[in-house]
Amino acid sequence: MNGIASTKSPAFSLNAIALQRLEGLVALGFGVAAYAWLGQSWLVFGLLFLAPDLFMLGYLRSARVGAMTYNLAHTYVAPALLALLGLFVGPLAFGLAAIWVAHIGFDRMLGYGLKLNGGFEQTHLGLIGKARRK
Repeated sequence: MNGIASTKSPAFSLNAIALQRLEGLVALGFGVAAYAWLGQSWLVFGLLFLAPDLFMLGYLRSARVGAMTYNLAHTYVAPALLALLGLFVGPLAFGLAAIWVAHIGFDRMLGYGLKLNGGFEQTHLGLIGKARRK
C-alpha cells in the first residue's frame, strides 16, 4: 500500500464522519456568530432556523425528488449565492444566508447528511433513524 488510508477501512470511515460532524459544528458556530455580528432579529432567526427542512416535502412525491429537493436546500452553495446576492440587495440577504448556514451546520453536526436516492434515512454520513437501528 502507498501509505494512504483505505476508504474501506472502518477507522477511516469513522474519522471522516467525525470530521464532517465537527465541520458542521464549526459551520453552526460561524452562522450564529455572523448573524450576531449583523445585529438582526433573533426572533427571525428562531422562526427561520428550521425553514430549510420544508424542502423535505419533496418526499411526498418520491424518494428521488425528496433527495433532490432536500439536497438543494442543504448544501452550502445556496446560502453562499444568497450571501453574494446580499452585495446587491443588502444586509437582509446576509442574515438569511447566516441562518441557512447555521441550519446546515446543525444538521451535519447531528449526522443528517445529504440524502441518497434510496430514502430519507440514507445519507452521505451513513444511515439515520430506524435504518441505523436495524
